[in-house]
Amino acid sequence: MAGTGATPAPPHASQLARAEQFIWLTARVLEQRRFAYHFLNGDSDTVETALAAYLNEDGGYGHALEPDLRGPVSQPLHTAHALRVLDSIGRCGGLRVERICRYLTEVSTHDGALPAIHPSQRGYPAAPFIPIVDDPPSELLTTGPVVGLLHRNQVWHAWLFRATDFCWVAVEGLEKSHPYEVEAAVAFLDGVPDRSRAEAAADRLGRLVREQQLAALDPERLEEYPVSPGYAKGEHHFPYHYARTPQSLARSWFTDEEMTRSLEHLASQQCEDGGWPINWRRWAPGTDLEARPIVTIEALRTLRAHGHAIG
Repeated sequence: MAGTGATPAPPHASQLARAEQFIWLTARVLEQRRFAYHFLNGDSDTVETALAAYLNEDGGYGHALEPDLRGPVSQPLHTAHALRVLDSIGRCGGLRVERICRYLTEVSTHDGALPAIHPSQRGYPAAPFIPIVDDPPSELLTTGPVVGLLHRNQVWHAWLFRATDFCWVAVEGLEKSHPYEVEAAVAFLDGVPDRSRAEAAADRLGRLVREQQLAALDPERLEEYPVSPGYAKGEHHFPYHYARTPQSLARSWFTDEEMTRSLEHLASQQCEDGGWPINWRRWAPGTDLEARPIVTIEALRTLRAHGHAIG
């Protein structure tokens, strides 16, 4: 493996070695620990210790854990991010998750689901594409991934009952959607216990994705695929965004050829500095710097999950 100095890895080095140099050079401690855990036989305790720095007394997470929301206050998006980290290291259970569920209960909307952003964010910097309102609506975008993840980890909490009902209604009622909402729906369907219902919903959702061209199936002809309203220029989504692993229900939406093309495209996006770029709107210099290591780790994990050689 590459060393820990700031000198970039040579161009002929493996994708993993180049990414390692990028992580040591630019990443927060949390992402350094996560990279070490996933690719260097690192310890899960060190990941959880780094994650604890973002934990607040209310059981939620803040302190710009999700880089597009700044400031110390707990937010559903930060807390969802924390759950994904815990899930990835096999620590999504016990008292830590009980405490998180209590926080989720406290910030839920009147129908028991999660808003995209809680009004407590007001007064702190936030991405302009995440509006702050006093009475925010429930969002599948936030609720779906959390509910699916908790179910997959066999977490049982009173908060899950109404939140699960909300997700079913939202997913089965989707008619016109956008890529991030579809990703959230897939995360819910991949974890929810009712597998036959999930498979039926996923089948309908896959047809919607193809009909509305929400996945760019040929990276060489991106001009043929529209970018959803409000997205940044070039903010396309590909099959791997929906099917992060071969076990995902979304994998059946795409042919082997389409999936292979998308993974080859993902591998080709590694930058000269060893990291992967973000494709959403940049609104502050620090957020880009903090987000790229997160995206880099997820790119490597996706490629490896699908059997793509990374070094």
